[in-house]
Amino acid sequence: MITADKRQAVFLMHQEGVSKRAIARQLRLSRNAVRHIIAQSGQMPPPIRPPRVVLDADLLRQLHQECEGYAQRMTEKLREEHGITVKYSTLTRHLRDLGITGPSPARCQKVPDEPGAEMQHDTSPFTVLVGTQRLRLQASLLYLRYSKRRYLQFYPLFDRFHLKCFLHLALMHWGYAPLVCVIDNTNLARWRGLGANAVMVPEMEVFARGYGFKFLCHAPKHSDRKAGEERSFLTVETNFIPGRTFTSLEDLNHQALAWSTVRMEQRPQGKAGLIPAQAFEYERQFLTPLPRHLPAPYQLLDRSIDEYGFVAVDGNYYEVPGTGRGRSRCCAISVTWSFARIVAR
Repeated sequence: MITADKRQAVFLMHQEGVSKRAIARQLRLSRNAVRHIIAQSGQMPPPIRPPRVVLDADLLRQLHQECEGYAQRMTEKLREEHGITVKYSTLTRHLRDLGITGPSPARCQKVPDEPGAEMQHDTSPFTVLVGTQRLRLQASLLYLRYSKRRYLQFYPLFDRFHLKCFLHLALMHWGYAPLVCVIDNTNLARWRGLGANAVMVPEMEVFARGYGFKFLCHAPKHSDRKAGEERSFLTVETNFIPGRTFTSLEDLNHQALAWSTVRMEQRPQGKAGLIPAQAFEYERQFLTPLPRHLPAPYQLLDRSIDEYGFVAVDGNYYEVPGTGRGRSRCCAISVTWSFARIVAR
């Protein structure tokens, strides 16, 4: 772009009688550029701007209320339901001009990422309208720090067995595992100690070793060590839950899986516009590949057999194989909780 000072110099030299060829040679410009500048009297041309996007104020207020004030979700609903494509910055400017929102908060500091180095896991409580009831659920989310892939599910309760089941589902979905899983000082995986001095539960150490990673607790009150995970929960709150309806817990988890593993993997992340699905293709070479048929976690439960040859597990009845009717039996519950395998003891 030719600066205003150079344009003024071209016009002044032309007024002094200097030829266009000499002006172009001295100022290192093309003769066509010199002709255009002289025709414009040395002034800067008016900027060519796209037409201003006009958004209905009542529509914005309605969407702002439906999406609980989250602008990113509003841009999606404008594009998908109203056929209006608008940039995030443009939408937030309209919201500020209308007095709907205030100034945006300052960004936090970012740190460089290394491919294949770590994943981050945490849980967070959410109150979600499922059908006609508001349920208090635990959201469990796994986050690959470098490629920014996510895996999200919701649970009515979350214990150590659920943690193993969730990690198995997520890692088998990806087919790869990094070297470290950064967690907070939760007793689901930590036995004693805090931060760098934390000692993991032997059961969880053995479980993690089977997938090629180890748990790492961050320092107490230092949740920014897994800032990508914390920011992902904010994205769940601002982008996944608003503007969606869920008929059941199964429907909620089905939509959460599609949102985290399909929609978010094609959505540009950050200023660099990183696409998680494309970044994962590069990160794949630094990750540990998992075998296809890795055994799923299971849990042994002692149950008594009734007079009909069945045992009860979480309100479901399973038939015990064989003809014996002893009272000591155990059953293995699969990761999906869809069936139980009865084994005589």
